[in-house]
Amino acid sequence: MTNPIRVQVQDGKFEKAMRLFKKKVDDSGLLKELRDREQYTKPTIERKLKRNAAKKRWQKYMEASKLPERMY
Repeated sequence: MTNPIRVQVQDGKFEKAMRLFKKKVDDSGLLKELRDREQYTKPTIERKLKRNAAKKRWQKYMEASKLPERMY
């Protein structure tokens, strides 16, 4: 079992403590894991989603590294 995420409220600064808590939860990946476990996805669907995400990342990379057109 993982350690619980704790944040102390100092000097009554609840908003600051809440921001810290949200950051810690986001960094731990807890919400992503919970969303992934909400419903079962078949392995073939997972592979398809990962392949599409990789294609999209590659296209984005290629677009960013493309040389500008010649202007003459």
